[in-house]
Amino acid sequence: MSNTIGKLFQLTSFGESHGKAIGGIITGCPAGITLDFDKIQYELDRRKPGQSNIVTQRKEDDEVEFLSGIFEGKTTGMPIGFQIENQNQKSKDYSHIKDVYRPSHADFTYDKKYGHRDYRGGGRTSARETANWVVAGAIAKQIIPEIEINAYVSSVGDLFLEKPYQALDFSKTDQNVVRCPDEEVAEQMIQKIKDTRKQGDTIGGTITCVIKNVPVGLGEPIFDKLHARLAFAMMSINAVKGFEYGSGFCGAKMNGSEHNDLFNEDGSTKSNLSGGIQGGISNGMDIYFRVAFKPVATLMQTQPTIDKDGNVVEMQGKGRHDACVVPRAVPIVEALAAMVLVDFSLLNKTHS
Repeated sequence: MSNTIGKLFQLTSFGESHGKAIGGIITGCPAGITLDFDKIQYELDRRKPGQSNIVTQRKEDDEVEFLSGIFEGKTTGMPIGFQIENQNQKSKDYSHIKDVYRPSHADFTYDKKYGHRDYRGGGRTSARETANWVVAGAIAKQIIPEIEINAYVSSVGDLFLEKPYQALDFSKTDQNVVRCPDEEVAEQMIQKIKDTRKQGDTIGGTITCVIKNVPVGLGEPIFDKLHARLAFAMMSINAVKGFEYGSGFCGAKMNGSEHNDLFNEDGSTKSNLSGGIQGGISNGMDIYFRVAFKPVATLMQTQPTIDKDGNVVEMQGKGRHDACVVPRAVPIVEALAAMVLVDFSLLNKTHS
């Protein structure tokens, strides 16, 4: 299995949803970075379950314990080892799927590929793994503090936040449980998620991420384009079905005379349909992209499926699950974006 992301700044993660702990090893972190551990825990708290009545009620403190690579509050340049204990597993909630494949889950593919699977909470396929990414991303943010990364929920189902990101106050994103920086739209989203949960159903949505103060020159030509690496990272998140940056799919409807970003004398551009990236390299303008998440696959409704012997059976989801994953995925999107940007920032230093 591929358990490592990054080239210079690398995270290799381990652990299962219902195992003793999850964790990882970070290599390539520069020495001498003074870490703010409260900020790292804050990011974990944004992702953790049980934080509101519209997400899974699994209760986890998600307190990270660092095992190596840090001395007197500073990184040493050595591998940073860390772990997060699992505290609130209810493995019996998954006994009903021991021999049954849940629709649109990884149960079938993992079982066929490896011949054996950890059915408790999905094992390694669980979004619990993303807590490891948030730890690495929180450290990455502290390596590049000048770059500002803000993600927010921009849609839930057919409810869209229509305002452009320039009109939003990102300080309001975490002031509501759905993490939408528009209070009126946020209330509508929250109600839609609650109504969906009452029906035993789930719903998808999108997250928009805006990255400011990015220097010119991050990204490598041909197969390591900045937007390609961002897409790779985002498409690695559980439940993600799509990625677009800049004008995205809307750009396909436009003429070149409309779409070209004309230059100002200082090298900035009058518009930014390129999304801050040209030729796979950052151009100094804001980078913005959108990530689409499918509805959570586990429903509290009865659905037909098959068991490992190919028999058609009926099953109903049990246990604690999100009705909509996007509110908790906001810090995950930010974390992975930070890891990609740190990787390219370190690579630029090797070029200079």
